[in-house]
Amino acid sequence: MIKPHQPTLFLLLILLNLCLILLPQQAAAQINASIDRNPVNLNESFQIIFTATDTPDGEPDFSPLEQDFSILNQSQSSSSSWINGKSSNTIQWTLNVMAKDSGSLVIPAIQFGADASRAITVLITQDTGQQANEDLFLEVDATPENPYIQSQVIYTLRLYTRIDIAQARLNEPELADAVVEKLGDDSNYNTQVKGVAYSVTERKYAVFPQKSGLLTIKPLVLTAEVLATNNRPLFNGFFNSQMTQTKRVESKAVTLQVKPAPATLNGRHWLTAEQLELKQQWSGDVQTMKVGEPLTRTLTLQAKGTTVSQLPELGTIKTDGPLKSYPDQPILKEQKNADGLSAYREEKIALIPSKAGHYTLPAIEIPWFNTHSQKMEIAKIPETVITAISATDTGRQTPTAVIKAVKPDDIEPAPLIQAQVPEQTGNYWPGVSMFLAAGWLFTLIYFLAKRPAKKPAVKNINEADEIRYKDNIKRLKKACADNNAEAAKNALLEWGRQQFDVTSLGAVAMSCDARLRDEILFLNQLLYGKETGQWTGKRLFQAFTENKARAKLAITEDNSLKPLYRL
Repeated sequence: MIKPHQPTLFLLLILLNLCLILLPQQAAAQINASIDRNPVNLNESFQIIFTATDTPDGEPDFSPLEQDFSILNQSQSSSSSWINGKSSNTIQWTLNVMAKDSGSLVIPAIQFGADASRAITVLITQDTGQQANEDLFLEVDATPENPYIQSQVIYTLRLYTRIDIAQARLNEPELADAVVEKLGDDSNYNTQVKGVAYSVTERKYAVFPQKSGLLTIKPLVLTAEVLATNNRPLFNGFFNSQMTQTKRVESKAVTLQVKPAPATLNGRHWLTAEQLELKQQWSGDVQTMKVGEPLTRTLTLQAKGTTVSQLPELGTIKTDGPLKSYPDQPILKEQKNADGLSAYREEKIALIPSKAGHYTLPAIEIPWFNTHSQKMEIAKIPETVITAISATDTGRQTPTAVIKAVKPDDIEPAPLIQAQVPEQTGNYWPGVSMFLAAGWLFTLIYFLAKRPAKKPAVKNINEADEIRYKDNIKRLKKACADNNAEAAKNALLEWGRQQFDVTSLGAVAMSCDARLRDEILFLNQLLYGKETGQWTGKRLFQAFTENKARAKLAITEDNSLKPLYRL
């Protein structure tokens, strides 16, 4: 009991209780659980990663995992960052585990004091059934094996080894009339095949067939220098190097049955994806647009399971009369994830009215094929009405326009790539408005003057030139494989003379689709610019293969399949 003659202590206790009451309660830390791959073979190690964005209430208790998994080892790491004046901390626990049985197993919720992670599920499959007597072998598979044309196929390579490799060479997948992209870095793990322990290196590719019918991915060949286990010298001194022997292993060929686009497409753009989202944003209020002032419309298209070159143009609506449009160069991005490619296209169009009134922008519809549901869907931005008013009409009421991007009903797309949305701009005084309008007009006139009136027509190659044409393609392929920029330039110039009757790299680039054009211009800058550096030819030849496939597709396919680029 506190005695009356102790007023100071009494006041301190009251203040302490008030502080405890007024202190904000600490929010529970969010802890996410994930695994490095799914499914996983039985007797194959994999990682469980627990990530916390704040310090949890206590240390983790991983004992519930031991019911279905053996914990081989575990580690902990943390990182801090400071963004826009705010600090953030991330703590990560990584566990290497192995399942005790096959089937669909639940990784239970793990307690971190009063905080906890969420339970997740992993599929554990039986042994692969490969030959366990081999020191090393390759295993490949493709999913799906019967895709639609231009849709994504995940091609997976696994190298199994139980010996030491000093050096190895592995060729890339080869498939005519297809776009092939490597996905991320290789992953490494341990597994057992029929009771024999192996180290596994896994590599994934995204393949996009550009022609229907049977397509075969040729076998991959691994040539390795392995450390010999016999015939070693009795005294392995300083001057005695380890003995090696060369081994060559080959994977099986994989055949794809590629289906054509549906006949019901009716000449519209053919686009396949796993997820797709179409959105629009405005830099100001579309109902109080000022005459002579620009209003910027931003259109974005995000898709998972496709390349950026397959995304169609969005701002194809032409405006004339009192409403002028000035499109900016599109922003194109690709993101390579473990489960495939994600593509992003952004277009900005400045709209400037010359007199007051109501202007209707037609609806934008993007038909696309959902590879999950195997159905055609339409991403749509509905018809949009914008109202331009003069400076004297600012107090007048204008009709409300509905501006809402309609998303596909069957998916809930998550943001694939972060894109910055312009903030709303304030009102400008008339002098600045006229200056901006004049700037847009000057920019338009400049680009129209710089843009070539028409791309050179593609020349027909007769039978006499066919052999030279194919030999030149082989030279280009070898130059790109050897990263020989000068040889690649000569091959491209010869190809340009044959195809388009042009004699410079710049003219060749302007005769190709956007992706190949950018690669040729980059090569041209590297050869003749001030800066020098190491050139890698893989991307150029991939773009060349895609360009050639689209040209062939435009010639051989009927009008039911609209080409992605006009050559």
